[in-house]
Order: sequence, then C-alpha cells, then structure tokens
Amino acid sequence: MYACSPTHARPLLLALAASAALGLTAGAATAAPRLPAGSATVIEVGTASQLKAALTSARPGDTIHLADGTYTGNFKAYTAATADARITLTGSAGAVLRTSAGGGNALQLDGAAYWTVRGITLTHAQKGLMIDRAPGVTVDSVTVHDLTMEGVHFRNSSSDGLIRDARIYDTGQDNRGMGEGVYVGTANTLSDRSDRVRILDNTIGPDVRGEAVDLKEGTTGGRVAGNTFDGRGLTGNNYDDSWVDVKGNGYVIEGNTGRNTTNNGFEVHTQDPGWGCGTVFRANHADLTGPSGAGRYAIHAFNYSASCPTTVAGDNTVTGGQGLTNPGVPVG
Repeated sequence: MYACSPTHARPLLLALAASAALGLTAGAATAAPRLPAGSATVIEVGTASQLKAALTSARPGDTIHLADGTYTGNFKAYTAATADARITLTGSAGAVLRTSAGGGNALQLDGAAYWTVRGITLTHAQKGLMIDRAPGVTVDSVTVHDLTMEGVHFRNSSSDGLIRDARIYDTGQDNRGMGEGVYVGTANTLSDRSDRVRILDNTIGPDVRGEAVDLKEGTTGGRVAGNTFDGRGLTGNNYDDSWVDVKGNGYVIEGNTGRNTTNNGFEVHTQDPGWGCGTVFRANHADLTGPSGAGRYAIHAFNYSASCPTTVAGDNTVTGGQGLTNPGVPVG
C-alpha cells in the first residue's frame, strides 16, 4: 500500500475507474490506493487481490470501500480494531463476495474484533460470514444467499455482536439441516461464550433450510427483535422445524413475526442441564396456518420448570395451530 495526498486522490480514482472499464479481473495485482479521511484512511478496492491486501493492511479507524463487482475467493481478516476505532468494510449490494467453487467462507473475521461489515452481498459459499474469536462485530444491511450451510455464524466467544437489517435466504443447500440463517455459539459445548449477540430487524427466509435463528447452549443474554421469518423450505432434518430455537440462557425474543413453518414457531430446548432457561417472549406474532407437526404451538418450551422457566407475555399472538404455548407454560 502507498499513501497519497488529497490533491492526488482524483487522478487515482479516475485510474481505478478506467481500470474497471477495461475489465480488470480478480487476478489483477494492482495495489488499492489509500485515501486519507481525517486521521483514518479510506482504502478504495476494485479487485479481489486488492481486497485481500486491504483486509491485511487495514488498521483501526480505516474504511475499506468496495466498488460494485464480483470478488472471487475466500476472504479473511485477522486484525483487531477497537470499540472507538472500528474497521469498516462497506459497499453496496452490488459488491459481491463469493467463492470460486462454493466451498469455505465467503468472508471470515478471525480475531478481527470491532469490525463493521455493511451493505455487501455474500454468496456461493459453504458459509456466508464466519465470525470467530471476534467480539463487537456489527453486520449491517448485508445480503446473504446461495449457501450449502449457514448464513452468518457468531462463534468461539464472539460476544457483543450485532446483525441488523440483513436479508438472508437460500441456505443449507446440502439438505443436512445445517442451513441456519443466523447461528450463535457451538453445539455440544459450553465453552463458546458468544454472549449478548443482538439479531435485529432482519428478513430471514424463504429457503433457509435450518432455523432462521439458532441460539446454542453456553451463550447468554442475547436479543432477537423486529425480525421477519419465512420458513418455506424448512427440511425438518436435525429437528429444524421452527423459526427460532433457543438453547442458551437469558434471551429476549420480541416483536418478531413468522409464517410458514413445519411445526412450531419458536422453541426453547434444554440440551445441557441448566441451559435453555430464562427466555422471555414479548409481542411476537406466529402465523401457524398450514404446519402438520405434532406441536403447532407459537411458543413451545420443552422442559419448562420452575427452576428453568420461560416467560411468555400476554401480548404474543398466534393465528392457527394448537395455541400460543404448550400446556403447562403460563402466559401473562
């Protein structure tokens, strides 16, 4: 990378535009110019090789701006930012990250704490966005689709994350029940403390073949609010028969709407003793017109007990099905 003064920014941008017009491909080796923006830097990117270089060179406070186009590869970032000097990767939905053969992750943030990923499209991969060992990540207004497994995964103690205003559909194409829209934590372990993840105002489905949201045991304190779920395409594999499955503790699920499920709307499970406890449901609406499963409840709290409660407020509503909750779960 090289630095340039503001007086040289316009020629560099014109050169980038000319290169794009000539159809430079992902194999181009041209370095992305760094344009000063106050004390931080805006790194303009137009090719896959420039993107890989920018993901390596970006420092806290920097912004990586993607021009519209297709970026092919398995893209990874490892540099941690800070809460008051985030690194931002941004572009429009026309900036498309994809793998060459559909394997691996379109984008992985590995230890890349306090990044913001905004606006871009992630597609044609095994997983769209993998967030590993990276607290404080914000995923904003992205489009995620055409994947063999899950869409966005907060994993390995990636706490205090946020995904909002995303559009996620057509996941889990291998039909193994591993196509969740948003996945928090790791199954069969309590050591993954991806706590306090917020999942807000997203549109998830159709053809999300696992749950729209899966909240694993070992994780706590998250919030799922304002989302719209369309369960068309649920496979039922690995018990994927609801929009949201809560196995962690202390989650708040509120203001969501869902339609098209094979069984229940929202579920709470105890996978490990002491987990799947303390979930609060408020102001959700479930359209259960059409499912043929054995439950067909808006909220099915398996293993409910006084020591492991689920709270269901009276402002939750349901259309069709067998009722708002399974027998024994109080409402109000």
